[in-house]
Amino acid sequence: MKHVERTEVLPIGDYEQIRPHFRARIIEEKRPRRARVGEHLTFVFENHDSVLLQIQEMLRTERITSEPAVMHEIETYNELVPGDSELSFTLFVEIPERELRDQMLVDLAGLEDHVFIEVDGERYAARGKRPEAEASRTTAVHYLKVALSPAAVGALKARTNAAAIVVTHPKYTARTELGAATVSKLAEDLMG
Repeated sequence: MKHVERTEVLPIGDYEQIRPHFRARIIEEKRPRRARVGEHLTFVFENHDSVLLQIQEMLRTERITSEPAVMHEIETYNELVPGDSELSFTLFVEIPERELRDQMLVDLAGLEDHVFIEVDGERYAARGKRPEAEASRTTAVHYLKVALSPAAVGALKARTNAAAIVVTHPKYTARTELGAATVSKLAEDLMG
């Protein structure tokens, strides 16, 4: 999948003019890319457009205008764009109650090592960066990727519904089958 290029990123003033329409389009595009796994985890599969939105929103929110800082944001967020035969997703630990959230983030230390995408019965482990300072707890947001075999890529491109997200953490196990709309979006991503 194509990375976000500098020429695609608009200056803040220009972005403000198209923001309502652009955000609405990408939010709608993300709807079938979202999957709830168990009670507290949400996965959002990323693509070029979702990453472009994140870059534009970060520049807008932080009022970033210097060219080196803009390039830094592009380079940072481009890590979320899936490569060939990859899926990329953001994993959110969503717990509104602060005390429960704080305890769960401790209980779920190492969560990122227990996340898989399953296609036709084969599991593919997610990988991402674990914050070294957070070894005794997890974070509320993880950016993860999964490298798929050629057979798994072929199955998803054929839009098989035999795909799932699996979490096997000792303190949180859950499995969610991916629906046809989600599999269709992933197939589009894998086709480039």
